[in-house]
Amino acid sequence: MFDFIRTHRRFAMLALLVLVIPAFAFFGIEGYTGFMSRDKPLAEVNGVEITEAEFDQAKGAQLEQIRRSLGASFDAAAIDTPAFRQRILNDVINRRVIANAATDGRYTVSDEALRDAIAQIPAVQENGQFSTERYRQVLAAQGMQPADFEMGLRRDLILSQVLGPIGQTAQTPSAVVNQIVNGLTEERTVAVRRFAAQAYEADITITDEDVQAWYDNNADRMIQPASVDLQYIVLDEAAASADVSVPDSEVQTYYEQNQQRFGQAERRRVRHILLEVPTDANEALQSEALANAREIAEQLKTDPTLFAEIAQERSDDPGSASQGGDLGWISKDTLVPEVEAAVFALSPNQISDVVQSPFGYHVLEVTELQAPTIKPLAQVRDEITAEITRQMAAARFADLATEITSLVYEQREALAPVATQVGLTLQTVKGLSRDGLLADDFVAREEPLTQSQQTLLNQPRVRQMAFSEDVLTDRFNSGPIEIAPDLIVALRVTESRPAFVPPLEQVKDLIRDELVEERGIKLAREYGEAALVVAVDAVANVSDSPEGFEPAQVVSRQDPRELTSTEILAVMRLPKDDTPTVVGVETEAGYSLLNVLAVNAGPALPEQSIAQLRQQLAQSWGQAEEGAALAILRQRYDVKLLPDAQALIAGEPLQ
Repeated sequence: MFDFIRTHRRFAMLALLVLVIPAFAFFGIEGYTGFMSRDKPLAEVNGVEITEAEFDQAKGAQLEQIRRSLGASFDAAAIDTPAFRQRILNDVINRRVIANAATDGRYTVSDEALRDAIAQIPAVQENGQFSTERYRQVLAAQGMQPADFEMGLRRDLILSQVLGPIGQTAQTPSAVVNQIVNGLTEERTVAVRRFAAQAYEADITITDEDVQAWYDNNADRMIQPASVDLQYIVLDEAAASADVSVPDSEVQTYYEQNQQRFGQAERRRVRHILLEVPTDANEALQSEALANAREIAEQLKTDPTLFAEIAQERSDDPGSASQGGDLGWISKDTLVPEVEAAVFALSPNQISDVVQSPFGYHVLEVTELQAPTIKPLAQVRDEITAEITRQMAAARFADLATEITSLVYEQREALAPVATQVGLTLQTVKGLSRDGLLADDFVAREEPLTQSQQTLLNQPRVRQMAFSEDVLTDRFNSGPIEIAPDLIVALRVTESRPAFVPPLEQVKDLIRDELVEERGIKLAREYGEAALVVAVDAVANVSDSPEGFEPAQVVSRQDPRELTSTEILAVMRLPKDDTPTVVGVETEAGYSLLNVLAVNAGPALPEQSIAQLRQQLAQSWGQAEEGAALAILRQRYDVKLLPDAQALIAGEPLQ
């Protein structure tokens, strides 16, 4: 057949034209291309379809937002569940419903309202005020133009007018608030008697027949997921710095070039007199100020003891004039260049000539001098060596990362040569599933994994890559997996195993422990229920008191004391009129008897707490009312889920 087509190409092309042209004539070209490329409809709102493409766009945006939030711990497979897809589809449908309601209601947003909304965005404010420059910078960083952003914001503001007023004006009835406040503060006096399952475990005997029976009846609980064995290499800071040695000459050079880090530079205590000259002063004013400054300089050179007095009387620097012109201790790079150059050229107690700066004319004096102090090299050698090591390791890390990236693709069918060439240890691990490492009980590992190994191998990106088609099926090396900026992993699957039920011999101890725990809890419940009957009779006979209970204590929902969540829930659920009484409840540790003796109103909450609670309840109430309104709108606009929607939510391929 194919040989015939290759031999008679012109005839085959003519035959195809004969077949295709009538189809175009019948359907039309537009209809034909639409038939071939039409997106799958998932739902209808008011008779208009919502397509798979719209869903994919919304889903992709949501996953990207989650990825940015979670970083290296992002696991798309764990997030992309049926519940997640159901929520995304509902969000797309609801947005379309709200858009229809906004269109029918002719909602609009004025330019002024749009400007106010933008001005309220903290990211575009400086010192609490809207900044046009900041606004453009923020949008540019996200690759957006102001017009596009404003159009999208206007659309969102319009949509918010449909349900927003419902939620914003919702108020929780006072009766409901009071009832919740009373429930939160109500106190109950309770005594507890516990029957711990662990107390009965020593008397429990588990036979081999018991273990076999449990194993036969609970095989589904023992199933271990499909897993793989891996080879992998790790490039991190420790690996990059493993062979780094720092020559003494580099330590010496670094010390000489960075001495300011290892001591205190020269400092001078300075005072000055400033005759300020405005930048727009004419020549006459400048000449007058210069003459006055020269006069002051000559006077101080004759009698330096007058410096403080003259500074207080004539200096235009309000910050230092009242201090006799004192500027405090000055080191380099703290004054304007003209003044700094003059300060560091003066000897102690020497009066300077007049120095001009952008502020005017200065007369300066250095009153004290501190020579520079530098720690000796021996004292900072370890610090310098560590710093140079970090720098060299960072450079080596970058080089090794580049080399690994190249080698894992050049030698795709083996990871050992890559490890040898880059000088990294080839590590191995058994039993990595899509959900994480299998427990040591189910994998024959030569030695337990370290905590750092477990953390690394349980990373979502590592698991995703291990089960990707290239790595799992084709047994190729993975590409470099960046877990963190200073942590890269490359891996290769050496063996894959299907899901399995571990042999009895491997899990019999686990089963035995499970049976002991189950029977311990059963005995605790039996003894507890028997004691409950006696305690109830004792409470009914007011002349008797139930035995074995701990001292009574006052508890509340806000302060359960040492009661477990199960116990406090049982205590607080009991109707007020049923007290005093004893109730029994099964707990994780066994069985508890709770003797509820009294119910009392708790202390009043502060008004501020009640106001906060009222606000929280109003928000929840508003969300509930918005949900009810949205349900009505969905009904009004005839929302329909189409057959492909269920397949998509279930993760099945669409036909």
